[in-house]
Amino acid sequence: MSTTTLSTAEARRPLVTAAALRTFAKGGFHGTTVADVAREAGISPAYVFKLFPSKETLFASALESCFAQVSKALARGADASDDQSPTGILDAMGGAYAELLRDRALLMLQVHALSVAEVEEIGAALRAGIAKVTMFAKDRSHAPDADVQRFIAFGQLCHLIATTHSDDETAEWARIVGSGIRHPS
Repeated sequence: MSTTTLSTAEARRPLVTAAALRTFAKGGFHGTTVADVAREAGISPAYVFKLFPSKETLFASALESCFAQVSKALARGADASDDQSPTGILDAMGGAYAELLRDRALLMLQVHALSVAEVEEIGAALRAGIAKVTMFAKDRSHAPDADVQRFIAFGQLCHLIATTHSDDETAEWARIVGSGIRHPS
């Protein structure tokens, strides 16, 4: 029986990706340097470039990790739902996603990714992540396309509410936008 030992680079890649997720979530793509990510990861910028050939691929890797975490949360929500109807599963996945938004890094990385989606590698990773979430919701819930579209739309509305803190607002516009939507505090 043989054992496989990961190279230092293979072992460090997920750690650097996690550091990139946290760092880019705070400063965005343009406001974060590879040196910032390296500092967060406790390695040199040169080593980051050994693992990731560009800042764009580093951001894309962080975004892929973000969407993997989102997908896992949606799966847990769907699996835990007492109501296995299409609507029940989508509602449970929505609740699981709302819980996940407690991690502001995941939320903010997605927001920052939207602002630089014209960067080829980032736009591709963003579309792949949205595709993964959309198709998981469709395949797991067996809901009609219109219900899946509404699920994705409500997710984006949750982003708007969470990033603007409009759930703390009492004005009529905030009541209208957030009607029926509550995030765990």
